[in-house]
Amino acid sequence: MKNFSTLLLLITIINSCNSQGKRQLIGKSEFQKEMNAKFKDATTSPLTKKGLKKFKELDFYPINDTFKVVAKLTKTPDAPTFNFPTTTSRVATYKKYGIVNFSINGKDLQLDIYKDSNPRSEYINHLFLPFLDKTNGKTSYAGGRFIDILTTDEQENGTIIIDFNKAYNPYCAYSDRYSCPITPRNNSLDIEINAGVMKYEK
Repeated sequence: MKNFSTLLLLITIINSCNSQGKRQLIGKSEFQKEMNAKFKDATTSPLTKKGLKKFKELDFYPINDTFKVVAKLTKTPDAPTFNFPTTTSRVATYKKYGIVNFSINGKDLQLDIYKDSNPRSEYINHLFLPFLDKTNGKTSYAGGRFIDILTTDEQENGTIIIDFNKAYNPYCAYSDRYSCPITPRNNSLDIEINAGVMKYEK
């Protein structure tokens, strides 16, 4: 009986620890939970050892449906390949996939969207949307943020959803060991995008 009681106590302790671990992966959406889980895991986190040790969760703007928009996608199949400068000497090669037009709070906006010219098989349907906005260097990362969109999300009417609540920082915002594409200046939005991941305080 004593051994059985000891076993029950061990199970209770393990379950308690697991529950605490799960509670630490907090977030208001699946995107936020997935980001926090990725950053907390040493095998997937871009954080430095020091940053990982003190990491609890990323800072996010409150989720706001104003920043989830239906955009008109105009494809640019004849656009030339674009060589993105990066934060290191590396050059990232993308092809301009199209132009997205949308409005936020009555303001008409436009961004160029790109596709990796030589993607790995798991990223074959991924589109790359880098952007700058009026929050950069204040409440968001100074170098701009990225959004991942899938070609499979394109609608037959030529629209695609852009959810700025899923905007994230390039990995070089967290560690100098990464090489990140630099957002083109023409992809600047003349408004504040108070959505997505906020500035990281090292």
